[in-house]
Amino acid sequence: MNADPGKKMGQGMLFVSLVLALILMTLFFGRLEKRQHNPNQVPVSIAAAHRVEVILERNKAGHYVTSGTINGQAVEFLVDTGATDVVIPLNLANKLGLQPGYRSQAMTANGLIVVYATEINQLSIGQINLTNIRASINPSMHTSGILLGMSALKQIEFIQQGNQLTLRQYF
Repeated sequence: MNADPGKKMGQGMLFVSLVLALILMTLFFGRLEKRQHNPNQVPVSIAAAHRVEVILERNKAGHYVTSGTINGQAVEFLVDTGATDVVIPLNLANKLGLQPGYRSQAMTANGLIVVYATEINQLSIGQINLTNIRASINPSMHTSGILLGMSALKQIEFIQQGNQLTLRQYF
């Protein structure tokens, strides 16, 4: 006896619907997780007569993470006032075309490490644009993010209040 063709079609449509629902849920929760890690994926700039401001929101871990660019290429920054320089993982520095310069040692929370000096021509967060930034390439760093240290932050004003960090550049 042959199975009802309508029943087979209904089961097939149910299976396809479940697969589509799973795909949509994966996309939704993946975006939600990314937003929780970096709530500043598109930093908004507020321009005034002699300054520009970018207000960053703290992520769920209590850090200030934001999207930006180095030499026109998209990157992700973690604001780190304890870092002397902007610190870039070696694999990312290679992708950005940054050339390692002189070798030196740096003291980190994990101890003494070897780093290589480099310079960033342009670093941007929203409409804040910084030029000729001293940076360090860290071969021991295995993350996709860049530490936004004091070699960049000293060129702007930053104010932390509550869950917001305001970055302000004067012209």
